[in-house]
Amino acid sequence: MAVELLIIPCLADNYAYVVHEAATDTTTVIDVPEAPPILKALNERGWKANLILLTHHHADHIDGVQALSAATGAKIVGAKADAHRLPKLDQEVSPGEKLAIGMEHVEVLPADGHTVGHIAYYFPEGGLLFSGDSLMSWGCGRLFEGSAQQMYDTLTRFSELPDETLVCSGHEYTEANGRFALSIEPENPNLIDRMENVRAIRAQARPTVPVELGLEKATNPFLRGDDPKLRDALGLPESATPVEVFTEARARKDRF
Repeated sequence: MAVELLIIPCLADNYAYVVHEAATDTTTVIDVPEAPPILKALNERGWKANLILLTHHHADHIDGVQALSAATGAKIVGAKADAHRLPKLDQEVSPGEKLAIGMEHVEVLPADGHTVGHIAYYFPEGGLLFSGDSLMSWGCGRLFEGSAQQMYDTLTRFSELPDETLVCSGHEYTEANGRFALSIEPENPNLIDRMENVRAIRAQARPTVPVELGLEKATNPFLRGDDPKLRDALGLPESATPVEVFTEARARKDRF
């Protein structure tokens, strides 16, 4: 099933996403940092938003929701557990549910860690994961509310998806995240190669997202808790568990 994905820069470094399924003329927006750039993209293509999917309650992901919904009539979908701090929802969802969107059966996945109540949306036919601020390109979200264990569990769940899944995260943080990864493993050739590619993309002012999950699994320190090379680079003992490796890496990123 063919869908078209738009990556829309918003605010200073946020991204909104638009998924359009031509066969059913269904248009879905994921997170709305601000409405004007999204409306501009929709109007240029003659598309009308049908649904707005929200990953979490932070202002830089929801501030444009009401304006976009008012302009398009799009229904607003978000986590039932987070409904008290989201814009008024037309549909409340919980992890484990599926949403029929066009010809897709979108899976609602738990994504606690950055916040509690954070969710992600997986489009299995399109091979798209909208992860908000949980799994990020070459990183993961800061733990504002959740625990390291919760974020580790979230990322472990995501890592079980097909390697060709495109991870659509909420910010342009890839280069900064890569600098952190290289600070731990400065001689890792996979990291060096990825940074060269990222810098070339950013030199052209292009987004570094989405990114294939397989590349994340090979290069993202927060998905490599079971990698002895990363464990050793962090100076942890052989007895360290994958979640302990993750926790140490996240703590270092907070100080980086």
